[in-house]
Amino acid sequence: MAIGVFDLFTVGIGPSSSHTVGPMKAAADFVGRLGPTVLTADRIEASLYGSLAATGRGHGTLRAVLLGLEGCQPETVLPLEIDERTAAIERDGRVRLAGLRPVPFRSAAIDLQLQTQLPRHSNAMRFAAYSGDALLDEAIYYSIGGGFIERDGDLPSPDSAGDPIPFPFMTSEELLGHCAREGMGVADVMLRNELATRDESAVRSGILHLRDVMDACVESSLTRVGELPGGLNVRRRAPGWRARLAGADPTGTDPAFWQEHVNLVALAVNEENASGGRMVTAPTNGAAGIVPAVLYYATHYAAPATDTDDVTVRYLLAAAAIEVVIKAQASISGAEVGCQGEVGSASSMAAAGLTEVLGGTPEQVENAAEIAMEHHLGLTCDPIGGLVQIPCIERNAIAASQAINAAKMALWGDGSHHVSLDEVIVTMRETGRDMDRKYKETALGGLAVNVVEC
Repeated sequence: MAIGVFDLFTVGIGPSSSHTVGPMKAAADFVGRLGPTVLTADRIEASLYGSLAATGRGHGTLRAVLLGLEGCQPETVLPLEIDERTAAIERDGRVRLAGLRPVPFRSAAIDLQLQTQLPRHSNAMRFAAYSGDALLDEAIYYSIGGGFIERDGDLPSPDSAGDPIPFPFMTSEELLGHCAREGMGVADVMLRNELATRDESAVRSGILHLRDVMDACVESSLTRVGELPGGLNVRRRAPGWRARLAGADPTGTDPAFWQEHVNLVALAVNEENASGGRMVTAPTNGAAGIVPAVLYYATHYAAPATDTDDVTVRYLLAAAAIEVVIKAQASISGAEVGCQGEVGSASSMAAAGLTEVLGGTPEQVENAAEIAMEHHLGLTCDPIGGLVQIPCIERNAIAASQAINAAKMALWGDGSHHVSLDEVIVTMRETGRDMDRKYKETALGGLAVNVVEC
């Protein structure tokens, strides 16, 4: 099945697409497949493996599983509803399967298999439902990054291919080939593929909705004060940062402060993510501040005289095209390849999007994506306390600036370069495969063990 822009950019709940969004979807899918037999269930089992077990508490996985079993979906559930329902479950010791059937369960009943990693993927979970001694159903799911899930044993059927797209691609070489033959830009190719399933007004309005959720995420973050949840006593910096910027740059248009504004957006998004807020997965929650931060730069500094809606649409289409290539050849899961697959991918996508809206050729767009990804190779995922706070929040701001610099470097060239994006993506995949497990979202190595939690 072809992956489209609305598969790649989705609205969800923090703090993690693979640890929160994916498990919620998986649990909801499991109870949804029970159908009418859910009304006969009287016992439920849930187990988490690998990275989900190791860092699930800090990433909100236990809460996500509870809500998913109740039938909640990350696209529609609201933060206030999350707090209310999880409090009720813990108080009553019962979860309503699919929102219908109360059975005894709470977060303490979730089995954390800390030492067990299933061979297919580090982010694995098992669900089983019983009626008395009779097993109604059991399944293993994998949260493979960016909110995508797979159920063990499921294979795409021949009729699940969906509508054929005019310009299929899995590599940047294939993408550039379409651009050359058709005389189109990267965003144009992605748009033409989207039009196979919906009309252009629906594509445009859907993308602008994503932009609106990104903006709302920033604004929500800027209203919060105090410390981030989780016990690390990390103070929220975004509100104070904005107050200081308002004094230094009252109109918000002084080019001398572009980097401070970009940093503000990245910090705000990831502080909201760490708070369990509503946001756009881009391509993951832990790396979700980079794409909106660079979009802010594009609309306020790089192309301020251009229609901002048009800039937004082309930017996100081009960024999505790069994510298609990354997902097809490697991974965006920190638990699978480290943070190079999350922050590195987001920086690559943002660099490509910015180059596109600044009039770069397809070759320059690919070059920008390659530069950004190349200089994130080997980046580990080692969050302190298993929380997406240190180093994740600052890392988004740094990577946003790197994306902007990658775009500028590519635009000053002619698109020709020695290392292709495909070669860098394959290198990222192989580096992730060779990386020690303790550096892949387990909180067992790196900063997670060398910095005293306080």
